[in-house]
Amino acid sequence: MEIVLPNHVREIIETLETAGYEAYAVGGCVRDSVLGREPDDWDITTSAKPEQVKALFRRTVDTGIAHGTVTVLLERRGYEVTTYRIDGEYEDSRHPKEVTFTDNLTEDLRRRDFTINAMAYSERRGLVDAFGGLRDLEEKIVRCVGDARERFGEDALRILRAVRFAAKLGFSIDEDTRRAAQEMAGNLQHISAERIQAELVKLLVSPHPEVLRQAWELGMTAVFLPEFDAMMATEQRNPHHMYSVGEHTLKTLEYVEADKTLRLAALCHDFGKPAARTAKDGVDHFYGHPGVSEKMADAMLRRLKFDNDTICRVKVLVRFHDARPALTPETLEKLRSKKRAVQEAWVRRLICRVGTEMFPALMQLSGADVLAQSDYLKTEKLLLLEQMYAVYEECLQKEECLSLKQLAVTGRDLTGAGMKPGREIGEMLKRMLEDVLEEPAHNTKEYLMKKYLNENGHL
Repeated sequence: MEIVLPNHVREIIETLETAGYEAYAVGGCVRDSVLGREPDDWDITTSAKPEQVKALFRRTVDTGIAHGTVTVLLERRGYEVTTYRIDGEYEDSRHPKEVTFTDNLTEDLRRRDFTINAMAYSERRGLVDAFGGLRDLEEKIVRCVGDARERFGEDALRILRAVRFAAKLGFSIDEDTRRAAQEMAGNLQHISAERIQAELVKLLVSPHPEVLRQAWELGMTAVFLPEFDAMMATEQRNPHHMYSVGEHTLKTLEYVEADKTLRLAALCHDFGKPAARTAKDGVDHFYGHPGVSEKMADAMLRRLKFDNDTICRVKVLVRFHDARPALTPETLEKLRSKKRAVQEAWVRRLICRVGTEMFPALMQLSGADVLAQSDYLKTEKLLLLEQMYAVYEECLQKEECLSLKQLAVTGRDLTGAGMKPGREIGEMLKRMLEDVLEEPAHNTKEYLMKKYLNENGHL
């Protein structure tokens, strides 16, 4: 099998081989190349010791020299070059107590997590596949190298990575690997929030986010995402639904594009339903669940150490995911007769609260939410969302005022008219904005100053 190596990778390998060492591209880059995918990055493994690698290249960085890793810099791009090694005993479900360098490539590959990640390639020696990775790629299986319990005992994050690779590649998980993952899922509690977060995001933005169900089945989410377990245990006996809250969430994840913020919002949008659930005459209701979901999303995202920008964006989408006009008899009649059933002013106020940048994402999430429900009034709900988005596009086309930044009057205008700086100015601007959201034509300095300042005795 021939793999086309990038020029820099070929240069590094040839430099090492010319100096008398072995060197290979290794791991995920080989896996992806065999599958015909573009690798995200290229890692290199070699028999050369770190100091020998550093002597061969002009620019290097000691990124993990204690574990044999040196980053070689070529034209401002870095490539990790790691010495063949054997890991010692693992004491914290993550780090080996010590590593021993070796001249044996097979011993180095033996310590890796899954067979599909334990292949190496060089143009001189071809593909090295000591543990059946090529076979498992052909059979679409994620299987641990050697004993699964040993691999998971070395680094508990591998338990979650097994599911993540299944989601990324559309593979199944080997039965022995599944059993070991289920037995040892509790060890994920020893893994840092940042590492859990990284794997969760990769799983969610994969082509198969619904594989999160396997993480639940194997007991992983109970450790790092108990909110999902609660949703899986909550039925929705309601005409609008046909799945449990958890299964509905998995469907919603499939219906939104593979964007980090959108997939996280889809995951979190119904977090609050188990707590908000009430029942009357055998029908479940979830009044106020978006607000509860927003608070729970905030707690979860902070627990897993997400950045503030992501948290804010996800919370906005969760808070407003269910915001649309009620399907009254009058609204339904208009929708079914292809008439506009949504009021433009209502949509403008929603856009103002969500933000023009976030509104398309909100519409996508709301649409996915509807698609993951039962067929009851589904057509009408989707038509309503289409009308809301049409109003949004019209607002942008007409350059209508949708925020304080677009208001014809500024705080400086108000202080210039005699108002004292302070909260009163902010309240006045908000009142003006509400007026303009109701009637865009009112967004003129002359109209707003005359109406509101005269009413309040400032002129």
